[in-house]
Amino acid sequence: MKNEKTVKDEVSIVLAGAAGQGIQSIQKILTHIIKEDGYHVFTTKEFMSRVRGGMNSTEIRVSSQGGHAYVDTIDIFIPLKKGLTPFLEKRINEDTIIIGEQEELEYEKIIDVPFSDIAKEIGNKLYSNTVAVGLISGLLKLNEQLVEEYIAEVFASKGEDVVEKNRQALQAGYRRGQELGKSYSIEISKTDQTASRMLLSGTNAVALGALAGGCNFLSAYPMSPSTGVLVSMAGYAERMGVVVEQAESEIAAINMAIGGWYAGGRAMITTSGGGFALMTEGTSLAAMLESPMVLHIAQRPGPATGLPTRTGQEDLNLVLHAGHGEFPRVILAPGTTAEAFRLARDAFEIADRYQVPVFVLTDQYFVDSFYDTPRLEIEESEPEQHIVETDRPYRRYELTENGVSPRGIPGYGDGRVRLDSDEHNQDGFITEDVVGIRPKMVEKRYLRKRQLLQEAALPPELVGPDDYSVLVISWGSNRNTAAEALQKIDSKKIALLHVPQLYPLHQSIGGYLDQADTTMVVENNAGGQFAELLWNQTGRRVDEKVLKYNGIPFSVEELQAEITQRAGV
Repeated sequence: MKNEKTVKDEVSIVLAGAAGQGIQSIQKILTHIIKEDGYHVFTTKEFMSRVRGGMNSTEIRVSSQGGHAYVDTIDIFIPLKKGLTPFLEKRINEDTIIIGEQEELEYEKIIDVPFSDIAKEIGNKLYSNTVAVGLISGLLKLNEQLVEEYIAEVFASKGEDVVEKNRQALQAGYRRGQELGKSYSIEISKTDQTASRMLLSGTNAVALGALAGGCNFLSAYPMSPSTGVLVSMAGYAERMGVVVEQAESEIAAINMAIGGWYAGGRAMITTSGGGFALMTEGTSLAAMLESPMVLHIAQRPGPATGLPTRTGQEDLNLVLHAGHGEFPRVILAPGTTAEAFRLARDAFEIADRYQVPVFVLTDQYFVDSFYDTPRLEIEESEPEQHIVETDRPYRRYELTENGVSPRGIPGYGDGRVRLDSDEHNQDGFITEDVVGIRPKMVEKRYLRKRQLLQEAALPPELVGPDDYSVLVISWGSNRNTAAEALQKIDSKKIALLHVPQLYPLHQSIGGYLDQADTTMVVENNAGGQFAELLWNQTGRRVDEKVLKYNGIPFSVEELQAEITQRAGV
């Protein structure tokens, strides 16, 4: 960005520093203020797998149009320490404004702002982050009173002196930002929409959706990037009457969840691919017991420990095929925070109604990003329960026409609720009747339920023209990025098909594929796992696979270039 006044409809700010330097605190304060002051905001982070040190960064995208996806462009770069990763270095261009402490950073072009010295004058170097908040607020011309009020709210618990020192730091930074604004003025149109919207991360969307679905028990063993859901649910536990258990292992976690459903609760586990690998036997156990189960899997690159704090979509095949034997399952993959809320809520209804495992598949980029979103629609009525009051005799595994047996729980009715992990008869007793009952049980719990789930599958979302000739297909977190890329391409021949239910697929998907002259799938893995699933389920091969597997999400610019080239527009 050159030394002249610039009118823009958005600006991308990147803060970079070592773990422990407080860039997440700056992000948290700024995103709240930006949204409250009438702008759309999106933020995401990339960070190394270490407690301190390294080079982490946070992107804050301020927009008048509602850009809710990651971009490569850096308009304002504020490094809090020396050194750049190649990932950051390639994103800085001649127009990027670099603001920092020249003496410490030694960049060729830098606007010198001595954050530490300003903070020390106020009383402590710790106030450097508040100076940075003030500078960005002044540069963007955010409402100063609004900023001060929120800073006071954030630090209220630390006493009046700390609040006053942070207010002084904020004002000092704000004046610096105003001074910079005389040469680097960024005018972004406000909107009256954001005041009624809420800031929501992928993590909180999943947790809130689970609560709306009636979740009252969560068990997990911590594993990034899924741990945020465990922490969020623990925060809601007392208010919402939820039992949250940090188990001693992933195996214990899924077995606890099975016990929760058996006792009449609505249970969920949250983990990542490596953790779920230990849960595959438990998943198969749930299938044989015909116990409902909701499993949130937040993906990260593998194999093994892989890149613990980066993103990927490498576990689709894992959840599709996990567990020995044959049994039905449902795989959901939200593309927006609002959709994550709905799908996490619906996962409990599907699991309870059909007595099957339901997966909610997210990834690190999705759960660690947040942006302004419309207020969630929460139903006032309680979630529907699919538990029957038992009589004697009661058959837990009664052979039914649709494959779903009446599910009772111990203590509710007069019947005895018998479960068995071995093959069993209708009463729940173990059996080796391979000629009579075994085939009937397989047909009941697998084939008939599979047909039911196929008929109830969620439809895909078409974004763009109905008369397309090029169809871009996405799943999960790539939804917003692909949609914005297509908006920028602005071609009447290209549409996006976002698929929120990956398995079983909705029967309409084949028709969408057949209409297109060219199809391409966008996903963050090296093998094109969803492209292969499409071929397996529909018999249609996609023409192009746009794949990325380095642990970094697709950017809008990246997809715009890839789609333009491959679509020939």
